[in-house]
Amino acid sequence: MYSSQGNFVTSRMIRQRLPKVCVAVTGADAGEMCDKAETIARDNPFMEFRLDYLKNPAIAYPKIKKLLETRPEIIVIATCRRAVNGGKFRGSASAQADVLSKAAAAGCQMIDVELQSAKSLKRSEWEKLRTKAAVVLSYHDYKTSKKLDETFEQMKQIPADFYKIVSTASSLYDNVMMMKLLERESDRYSMVGLCMGEQGIISRVLGVRAGSAFTFAAVTPGEETAPGQIIARDLRDIYRIEQVDAATKVYGVVGDPVAHSLSPLVMNAAFRRESVHAVYLPLHAKKLEDLLECVREIPLHGLSVTMPYKEEILEHLDNTDELSTKVGACNTVIRSQEGRLYGFNTDVNGVVAPLESRMNLRSAKVLVLGAGGAARAAVFGLKARGAEVSILNRTPADAQKLARKAQAKTIKSTDLKKLQFDVIVNATSVGMGNDKDSPLAEADLKAQYVFDLIYSPKQTKLLRMAAAKGLHTISGSEMFVHQGARQFEIWTGKPAPVELMQQVVDKALETPIPEANGNGKQAKKKAAR
Repeated sequence: MYSSQGNFVTSRMIRQRLPKVCVAVTGADAGEMCDKAETIARDNPFMEFRLDYLKNPAIAYPKIKKLLETRPEIIVIATCRRAVNGGKFRGSASAQADVLSKAAAAGCQMIDVELQSAKSLKRSEWEKLRTKAAVVLSYHDYKTSKKLDETFEQMKQIPADFYKIVSTASSLYDNVMMMKLLERESDRYSMVGLCMGEQGIISRVLGVRAGSAFTFAAVTPGEETAPGQIIARDLRDIYRIEQVDAATKVYGVVGDPVAHSLSPLVMNAAFRRESVHAVYLPLHAKKLEDLLECVREIPLHGLSVTMPYKEEILEHLDNTDELSTKVGACNTVIRSQEGRLYGFNTDVNGVVAPLESRMNLRSAKVLVLGAGGAARAAVFGLKARGAEVSILNRTPADAQKLARKAQAKTIKSTDLKKLQFDVIVNATSVGMGNDKDSPLAEADLKAQYVFDLIYSPKQTKLLRMAAAKGLHTISGSEMFVHQGARQFEIWTGKPAPVELMQQVVDKALETPIPEANGNGKQAKKKAAR
């Protein structure tokens, strides 16, 4: 049997002072790794040194010792993961134990040993390791999130100071399973649990709420040591992970994909400004059923719904607002205390609010390009404000169908030469993600305002042509901000900090740019709601 004795004094002291974020630090050599650690220590004093990334870990010990003697506030987990367990170290389990033992002697307060290596070591070797530093017994599954309980039962047979179990999420619900494990076991054991991969991102934030002692982060983009790892600055500043607790309300943007969404950046900034105890996360759902299972289990208090689920989600809601029914799409969901789901369409507000701040829409002549979801939101919203709406679409039948429902008109492209509008709204995807395509020619732009609902790039070809003619232009970033502002108000009951939200989006899209009415620079970053 294993002895239950270990380095209890060190272990107890460490638990009391651990931050919630451990930053994984790598380097081409020991000097670079330690230099990087010293640079980030002020904001991130808790680190993992990935010794297996070094060609010769032995060279690192003197540098680590010097660093930790001069910076006593730094807490370090020494990791030398073997290649057979997903790391880069090609030595035996005994050789790995020797590296970690010497790292502990150099001052590392904690060491990480994989379950497979621990099983290979003699009991005396394991117990000796535990006298050197606090031991994190870890297990990594790089393929699935199956058999978590069975794996943890094996881990509990080996005494350790922390038990770290890391799986790979292939669905959002895998995060729920990981968090349930943490909730069941973290009262009796010091646990660390999370899911890797894009779909596991929510566990990296919410795991600490479920009982994980800490989570892992990368130093900068490109330095991730595991799939889905978030950079430390984002965990602190965007997700405010140090404040995440059982009372934190959880919101998110759901779609497929959502990796480039600006919504977490914008919504978390709004929550922070208005002192809302909440966090907003990207929810990559490959199936809507997967999301719906998580809504009640996590629970999620509200959702921003983007493609491809705006229409599909309607049948799963308990009730919707009139606009969602008319438009046939829902982009906002709120969950009541009883668990009922209510849907709203705030895309309408995203179209109407930027225009109403500039003009009176009653009797305004508006041309809407397109007949899809965004166009439907624009048409119904504008009609509700008393505008005279015309629709132009590549497929006339779709335009006619929408026009009949909304009591609007349809026109042909050949009519553009003889018609004048107050506003032209581009609700098509033409021009998205590039600066070469436009849904209209420059000669067709006969209006006071041109509003492109596309916000990436910020200055589309359509807007550039309009500005060149001296027309007023409105970027899709305003639509994005105003639909999000309305979501914020529905969820929180507070006025949204619209100006702040616009500033956050503009900064993310690298604005402003010179233009006839001061709209800002061309965006270079791609993003999705």
